[in-house]
Amino acid sequence: MSHPDYRLNLGTPRGVSSVVGPHGVGASPGDKKSKNKSIRGKKKSIFETYMSKEDVSEGLKRGTLIQGVLRINPKKFHEAFIPSPDGDRDIFIDGVVARNRALNGDLVVVKLLPEEQWKVIKPESGDKETEGAYESDPPEELCGSHVLQPSPKGCNDSPDVIVEAQFDDSDAENGRGSTQNVLVDGVNKLSVCVHEKGKEDVGAPVTKDESTSVAQDTRALPEKSLQRSAKVVYIVEKKHSRAAMGFLKLLADKNSELFRKYALFSPSDHRVPRIYVPLKDCPQDFVTRPKDYASTLFICRIVDWKEDSSFALGQLAKSLGQAGEIEPETEGILTEYGVDFSDFSSEVLDCLPQGLPWTIPPEEFSKRRDLRKDCVFTIDPSTARDLDDALSCKPVADGIFEVGVHIADVSYFVPEGSELDKVAAERATSVYLVQKVVPMLPRLLCEELCSLNPMTDKLTFSVIWMLTPEGKILSEWFGRTIIHSCTKLSYDHAQSMIESPTRTVPETELPPIAPEHTSDEVHQAVLNLHRIAQELRKQRFLDGALRLDQLKLAFTLDHETGLPQGCHIYEYRDSNKLVEEFMLLANMAVAHKIHRAFPEQALLRRHPPPQTRMLSDLEEFCDQMGLPMDVSSASTINESLTKLFGDDKYSLARKEVLTNMCSRPMQMALYFCSGVLQDKAKFRHYALNVPLYTHFTSPIRRFADVMVHRLLAAALGYRELPDVAPSVLQKRADHCNDRRMASKRVQELSTSLFFAVMVKESGPLESEAMVLGVLSQAFDVLVLRYGVQKRIYCNALPLRSHHFQKVGKKPELTLVWEPEDMEQEPVQQVITIFSLVEVVLRAEDAALKYSAILKQPGTEGLLGPQDKACDEDNKQD
Repeated sequence: MSHPDYRLNLGTPRGVSSVVGPHGVGASPGDKKSKNKSIRGKKKSIFETYMSKEDVSEGLKRGTLIQGVLRINPKKFHEAFIPSPDGDRDIFIDGVVARNRALNGDLVVVKLLPEEQWKVIKPESGDKETEGAYESDPPEELCGSHVLQPSPKGCNDSPDVIVEAQFDDSDAENGRGSTQNVLVDGVNKLSVCVHEKGKEDVGAPVTKDESTSVAQDTRALPEKSLQRSAKVVYIVEKKHSRAAMGFLKLLADKNSELFRKYALFSPSDHRVPRIYVPLKDCPQDFVTRPKDYASTLFICRIVDWKEDSSFALGQLAKSLGQAGEIEPETEGILTEYGVDFSDFSSEVLDCLPQGLPWTIPPEEFSKRRDLRKDCVFTIDPSTARDLDDALSCKPVADGIFEVGVHIADVSYFVPEGSELDKVAAERATSVYLVQKVVPMLPRLLCEELCSLNPMTDKLTFSVIWMLTPEGKILSEWFGRTIIHSCTKLSYDHAQSMIESPTRTVPETELPPIAPEHTSDEVHQAVLNLHRIAQELRKQRFLDGALRLDQLKLAFTLDHETGLPQGCHIYEYRDSNKLVEEFMLLANMAVAHKIHRAFPEQALLRRHPPPQTRMLSDLEEFCDQMGLPMDVSSASTINESLTKLFGDDKYSLARKEVLTNMCSRPMQMALYFCSGVLQDKAKFRHYALNVPLYTHFTSPIRRFADVMVHRLLAAALGYRELPDVAPSVLQKRADHCNDRRMASKRVQELSTSLFFAVMVKESGPLESEAMVLGVLSQAFDVLVLRYGVQKRIYCNALPLRSHHFQKVGKKPELTLVWEPEDMEQEPVQQVITIFSLVEVVLRAEDAALKYSAILKQPGTEGLLGPQDKACDEDNKQD
């Protein structure tokens, strides 16, 4: 987990020598042997002084400076990017020095370098790594990514708890789901220097085939082959937490003054610099017994990073425990991403109703529409405890249906301006890990008072429509209500009802149902909702919506150890789609309602169109591969993906790969205040292809929805409009965006952590995989059974030789396998994009590391009898 290319002699990080001169500048502030002192005895700065606030403001106005969020490539941490304001190719920031102490996610201001210093992209190489720093950013509304419900440990009904996914109505938005591995390293980048077995040499000399930023006469080059390059001149907001988990090491030079004062902290995330930490912060026996701490994870916080040092100064915050163990790793992930997982304070808990059990005050009945006699029910993952939403559907005259979406009235329990309100606003979202949830609100609210649990009266905010069987809206009503859910259905229950339209589902297969209603009544309501949802969905896609479903892992956990016993790709079924359609309908209805009422103060959610250059690159790539893709709109992308592929195994695998590629140009969906954005065209939601959208349906776990509830209440005359300026509302929207993004990353990292533990505990694991990128010495695959992406290196395989070439414009690797028997002919295997191959995932010695090994064609397998038994067990799970 240490940085492969930084040596312990504190050598220069990549990018330092080229800017500062020929001498190595890694020495710390106090290294007397530094060659970089000026005549006056001051050390030469490595980093530039930041520009003044006034100069930055002026430069942004004049257009000589550009502002954006910094993304650092997780696999090549010397490469960073900010989005181009015009939607063209990202602006490239090369090396640690040009990054000027900014960290991933920071809001920075950059100054373009002279054109002769721009990155040169070899035209025919199709270097997709020029935008390679994405960590699966698309909006969830696009993708059917679901909130993975943590499994309750120790539940008695079964020793093995399957962690199920819950519909997240933002899933349908982004057009794509979260991917397991955070980066596809370029669809067809030509060359990477590989020396050490299975490792890229980040500092290796650049080969002719590789894109490079050499100084040459750029005037002769076509514009497309240059990528604008820049340097950071100012940090507007340090959005990165400045916390990192990693390992402690002694400094290499035992005779230096530094050695007696500092240890070196090496972050697991290579995008964070190495950090000097005072020895007084370290364990007492660390200096005498450093090897005892070789696998101990620590948390360190950066407190300073001076201009004349390659390394930051930091403070050791705490020891987490052993690397590779689930709880220490999880705590490290949460801390790095700034997730507040502390207990709620007594001041916050004092805001909750004190007299328990709590009952609805009598005056609320006169203020609300009473729906307690209606057949209302919830559909959620079987393990869900925070039930935000309920549904109802009853036939009225002439085939018309009254359909209701009933959402927990969280704003009733969260008084504006209270300590509870402040903490919920700061957390902004619940964070769903594989094994647990970090809630936005205290559990008394999440799981009891607000949660729409069955057989109890609950306060709700409802949208009720009169709908035709085809989903046409005849009328709609918004208002505060009281419901009494008659049952808590799981997605499995609802699915079995959908699949058995004429058969009565036995009561033994269903959860308890309130005596006022029958299982037949619930069953019929589910069927009616399903039929209307099918019509709504069909119409949405005819109207131009896009969805990029990606493979998502769900785990089975041992309830005693908490370790993963197995995993499977989560199946997105009709019962999920049913819930999704009505949540989207409610969110859109509320968006229009609050925007009509408060055109300057509505909190809405927009999804910008994809990055144009990345999209045209994708179109060109598909053309080269003989796959006609029309990327002119969300609708045409959806049509292309639907029409291109059949239902056979190879076609479905190819669709997964292409869906994965289509997701890369997609941008994040963002909350915003309508009064801050002047151009109404920018309000649009690209993936849903609608003019207005918001989040209303999940207030237990998203603070944006609580704010929308307050706006809707004001629009309906229940309360005064909060006296908040649009600029203040926009700041709150920005904070919700930041925390939502962090939550998404944490969820992805939690999934990756559990999968790595599973490979170690249950592996090796075999799977088919499809090639999604070919390089000169390696290739990338999507492992189809598990939805993870891995790079396979030629020099880690028993090959006699390998050869890279381009056939037309298609990259191709020919592998010549070393025969097991000298009398046999060597087997040749050609690897191209969309090749279907067999791989084995095998744990490495380093904690949480696993590699993918290609199986030789025609071999029985790489697994021994014992390994095979493990793999079979896993298949059954």
